[in-house]
Parts: sequence; C-alpha cells; structure tokens
Amino acid sequence: MTAILLIHCPDRQGIVAKVTEFIHGNRGNIVSLEQHVDRNAGRFFMRLKWDLERFMIPREKIGDCFQTLIAAPCGMEFDLHFPEQRLRMAVFVSKMSHCLYDILSRWESGDWQVDIPLIISNHADMQPIAVRFGIPFHHLPVSKENKPAQEARQLELLQAAKVDFIVLARYMQVLTADFLSRYPNRVINIHHSFLPAFAGAKPYHAAYERGVKIIGATCHYVTGELDAGPIIEQDVIRVSHKDSPDTFIRKGKDLEKIVLSRGVFLHIQRKLLTYGNKTVVFG
Repeated sequence: MTAILLIHCPDRQGIVAKVTEFIHGNRGNIVSLEQHVDRNAGRFFMRLKWDLERFMIPREKIGDCFQTLIAAPCGMEFDLHFPEQRLRMAVFVSKMSHCLYDILSRWESGDWQVDIPLIISNHADMQPIAVRFGIPFHHLPVSKENKPAQEARQLELLQAAKVDFIVLARYMQVLTADFLSRYPNRVINIHHSFLPAFAGAKPYHAAYERGVKIIGATCHYVTGELDAGPIIEQDVIRVSHKDSPDTFIRKGKDLEKIVLSRGVFLHIQRKLLTYGNKTVVFG
C-alpha cells in the first residue's frame, strides 16, 4: 500500500525537509519525490509517494495529521491519494466513436487501473459499443428546453455510481457552471487545437482551406469558460498540400484520441497538480 501527496505553497526554505521528516519520522519509506518552483509566482510544487507498510499513522488520520503539523504552518494546499483505490470514471460521448474506442480498449486491456461504471450520451449511436464492452449506457437527449432537467439526471447517475471524474470523449454539449462546480478539475475534455481560429462544425475543412502546416489537439480540464480550462496535454502533427480534408480529419482523430488518453492516464496516476489556470505535470 502506498500514498501520494500533491502539494503547493509559497516557496520558502525547508519545505522539503519538513515534509520528508513527517514521512521518515513516522517510519514511511519514500519511493519517489518530484518538485518544481515557479519563480515568477513564488510557488513551490511537489509530488511525493511513500510506502505505508510500516507507517505509524493510520491511513484515515494521515490527512488530518499532515494538515495540523505541516500544511497549516506552511500555508500549504495538498491532496492526499491512495493509488490502490481505483478511481471511477464516467465517459460522456455523442456521435463520434474514435476517442471512446481508444478509452475502452485501454481499460479492457488493463492498461488503466480504473473502473468505468457508466457511459452517458445525448445520442443513442454509441449504445452498441457500450453493450459490447458490458458497460451501462444512458441515453439522455439534450435540448435547450430540457438541459437543466437532463443535467440533474446526469448528476443523479454520477452520484449513484460514485464517480470520481468524467471524461468528455467528444461530447458535443456545453456543461453548465453548476454541473462543473460538482466536479472541479475532474472533468477532462479533448478538442482540436485550431480553436478559436477554426471554430465551428468543420474545423478541419477550414484549416485545409487555409493551407495550415500543422494540426493539433489539446486535452484540458473543463471550466465555466469554454475551452479555456487548465491544459493537461497537447500534441501536433505536420500536414501539407498533399493532404485532403479527409486525411486532415483522419490524422486529427488519431491525434485527439492519443492526446486525450495521455491526459486521462496522467489524471489516473495522480500526476497533475492544478494551480490557477495552469497544471504542473509530474513525470
């Protein structure tokens, strides 16, 4: 059994010593430690993982003890995780299947130590895929008139399934601020990196018409400001005049599913720390 601490606080001397002494002084064995200082913000960030086999503080009391002895005196914010507890991930999808298939294949193969208790969609197109993988599928059509009621139903389903975080696998609906407030930094989205230059229904066609030389994808946490949340992962691929709108779309879809899966994996591994509108990504 292990535990992970994700920490950020004002930068000052002695922080690493205080935290590591808390672990060692209670017979914990540190197995990894990464740190970063944002000198412009004067902020210190750290991810620390340690073995709980001989740790003297009961697991259910570690957070309270750390808060009292270390976090409060240092003005520190922290998250405590126990990796052996599998996260529960809900997937939201609309009509495009490429990201959903990639997610489910990684889950089914055991690459991701995560549970997927349900898939929610505003269309019925992806139900056969959910049935094939044995995951409950909930079809909740969304319109301007029924959006509040359908979001309330979504939240009921998520709470009943004890969902920890949500992945928007090309879910083509904007979530409200009220919905997002229930899952801060726990809703992950993917979009093409043309936004806002190539917004609209056919961004790859628009990019083709402009003769762009690279196309990209961005994975980010969702906030109330559309497509402006903390960025988790990004990547690009080169294109040229030899490409067509169809090859733009094919290459874009390949990139979207890879970048989304990288971002989700980092979240599952508890390697992301959000501060302001940015993320610190630990290796």
